[in-house]
Amino acid sequence: MPATETKSATGRRKTAVAHVRVTPGTGQMTINGLSFEDYLPTIDLQNSVIAPFQTVNMVNKFDVQATVKGGGKHAQAVAIRHAISRSLTLVDPENRKLIKPEGFLTRDPRMKERKKPGQPGARARFQFSKR
Repeated sequence: MPATETKSATGRRKTAVAHVRVTPGTGQMTINGLSFEDYLPTIDLQNSVIAPFQTVNMVNKFDVQATVKGGGKHAQAVAIRHAISRSLTLVDPENRKLIKPEGFLTRDPRMKERKKPGQPGARARFQFSKR
């Protein structure tokens, strides 16, 4: 990949959407203008985002700029992981063989079920009174 080439991808989970730009570099990560460690406070979330790089043995070879919105911190971290995985397959199609079995390219389709009309919630029903 030439030194100035940037690969971008989008990742999603539930209502979280992440747009990621991956460029060759030294491993710096910024998420919404903040450093990677500041934005994702726990080690588990940080490891989740780094996992695609560890899978293809490319840790500290790319700089990542991510913009993420919607959802909670966990959903955002998984959305970023999804986007990074997609961009790494654009960098080298051979990476797909390593990333796909880990499940990082699969979009988590689970969404909040909608509230139905005439009922208090998605599945909840008003209390039934026989008399």
